[in-house]
Amino acid sequence: MDANEGEGDGDEDEFGLSRNYFLAKELGGSGKKSARKLSDFNIVDEQDLREAASGIVTKHEKEIKSLLSSYKSLYPKWLFELRCGVGLLMHGFGSKKALLEDFASTTLTDYGVVVINGYLQSINLKHAMITIAEVLWDQVKSIPQTSTANMSKIHQPFSSQSMEDLLAFLDGSNPHENDCFICVLVHNIDGPGLRDSESQQYLAQIARCSQVRIIASIDHVNAPLLWDKKMVHTQFNWSWYHVPTFAPYKVEGVFFPLILANSGTAQSAKTAAIVLQSLTPNAQSVFKVLAEYILAHSDEEGLPLTNLYNMCRPRFLVSSEITLNSHLTEFKDHDLVRTRRNDDGQDCFYIPFDSEALTKLLQEID
Repeated sequence: MDANEGEGDGDEDEFGLSRNYFLAKELGGSGKKSARKLSDFNIVDEQDLREAASGIVTKHEKEIKSLLSSYKSLYPKWLFELRCGVGLLMHGFGSKKALLEDFASTTLTDYGVVVINGYLQSINLKHAMITIAEVLWDQVKSIPQTSTANMSKIHQPFSSQSMEDLLAFLDGSNPHENDCFICVLVHNIDGPGLRDSESQQYLAQIARCSQVRIIASIDHVNAPLLWDKKMVHTQFNWSWYHVPTFAPYKVEGVFFPLILANSGTAQSAKTAAIVLQSLTPNAQSVFKVLAEYILAHSDEEGLPLTNLYNMCRPRFLVSSEITLNSHLTEFKDHDLVRTRRNDDGQDCFYIPFDSEALTKLLQEID
């Protein structure tokens, strides 16, 4: 048999197989389609699913603890690099939250530490910068050698200053610059609340300030794409450390919806409660005032700013409308509070939860 003839037969067989495949797909598609919908399936409530997941025993706990303990030998080196003006970036599989907080609580006791939880859905960097400036101000005042003349140049309060003024203060000269700096600990600097270009630019500007040191963790595989060459080498000035912990992402995972689970009111309240508990007691109390009013006046559009201020001021929760506005801005950043116009054309603040979820939320934070 001729070789070319054999090749031709092979091509015909391959063509026949391909034709039969597409013919079978066509005939299969013309049959009766299933009438089942996703809504027909009994999808477990998210709260029940999370409770079941929390009951799963973590494997290799002893090995994980031993691994975390082994990283303690790096603490002196990390502190030395921070004193030299280098930023620390931790990467590797597993939650690094416990590791970084242990480093801060055991080794950075002589320095002010500000924590930014990048795993939250939204973050107000302006408030974070105000906090960093206030902590640095307290640290500078505690240094005996600091002259009164230098301190008088600093304008208070920080809450009324622009981002540029705050950056200028954080980058100001200090005679004890090597020993006087603030450590900013950013859990998940690649998190959803910090992933946009503007937030990363502000973080890079904060990192380059002479009196700030950044310690951060990343978990997303594309996290390095957030930065250009200048940000990596000049502003953040990263020193990369591969520190896999294999610890579960328990806290970081709370804010992400589980696949194929109903998001019940109980879980919505629990997630909101975790966000509120990270705020100041006064901010929590302001939220309670608004929530209790909304529960008592469910037929209204919400509460105008002036009315809310008049309710909070006698309770010494706020000293001015500026302070109240800063709390409300933080609430809106976390989508705990929204605004809408009432019949009189006033902007009213309301909480985007139904009565059941709002009641559960108040129980959670109490």
